[in-house]
Amino acid sequence: MKTSLGIWAMGPMITRFVPGGYKPDEAGDTTVERVRRAVEGLGDLIDDYEFHYPQELSDENLDEIRDALGGHGIYVVATGLHLDPLFARGGLVNPDPAIRDEAVRRTVAAADFAGQIGAQFVIWPGGEGYNYPFQTPYADSWAWLIEGIGAAAETCREHGIQLFLEHKNSEPAMKILMRNIGMTLHVIHSLRAQGLDNVKVNMDWQHLIMNGESLGEYAAMLAAQGLLGHQHANSGWGTFDDDNMVGATAFMETLELALELRRANYGANGERLGFDLYPYTEDAVAAVRRSVLQWRFIDGVAAKIDDAALREAQNAKDAVRAYELVYSALGGE
Repeated sequence: MKTSLGIWAMGPMITRFVPGGYKPDEAGDTTVERVRRAVEGLGDLIDDYEFHYPQELSDENLDEIRDALGGHGIYVVATGLHLDPLFARGGLVNPDPAIRDEAVRRTVAAADFAGQIGAQFVIWPGGEGYNYPFQTPYADSWAWLIEGIGAAAETCREHGIQLFLEHKNSEPAMKILMRNIGMTLHVIHSLRAQGLDNVKVNMDWQHLIMNGESLGEYAAMLAAQGLLGHQHANSGWGTFDDDNMVGATAFMETLELALELRRANYGANGERLGFDLYPYTEDAVAAVRRSVLQWRFIDGVAAKIDDAALREAQNAKDAVRAYELVYSALGGE
């Protein structure tokens, strides 16, 4: 399976408690410099890279970025509305029609840019929500959200690329509208009713873990519906969007996901395992490298599980037999 990396893993690691970031010496680095550091440090461990538009990648620096990539590709372009204070109260769902129109314009421009360079497009509507009860016209907000995403999906379809939707329960909006898999599917099926069938799901593992959502179950469900679009690989404690190294926590859940991705033949049609990491205090290159290697180990264990025997155990809902097979693959008795 080919890999991709969100270039934000190479940043200064800003938090609200340390606005300058835990790595202030990297705060002034350009995207080009971050790409060079990643490519030089990671080599063939990472096939392609992911960027926010226009903050990290745009027409202005595209040629320089391609040169720095040294033959690696640009797999994903993601919208960056949440990075602009203009959209503090939402972009696609902002109550001000002028700001809302600007958000749609920028989102469509980002989708158009992705299409022009042959990348896939991701919308993570992290700022599209609310912070308080009584603050938001819910029905109107949902209609605006679907309308805005639909405009991007239409542009993606014109270019023959996919739109991947990524959900999360909170941050920066305390209550993101599209905050779980059900709400994501609501958006997708609403767009399918309009004839837009190029929209799939980007599974960010820590976002699902934060919700108590099952990685393996949802991968299998989405694959069965043809909606398994992209993966953002990471881990965390489940209470915050840690974006820790893959396999650091939630090991069994990640192992089950690896099994289900194999069952779904994920990667056979060019899908990537995208690493979405935020190594606050660790060396970024080392954290990404460790994530790739730990994923390879986990995927290697999944390959050793006797799948026919496991399916038989699952058909009987025999948890004891299932874990005999899992631990046998791990080298246990």
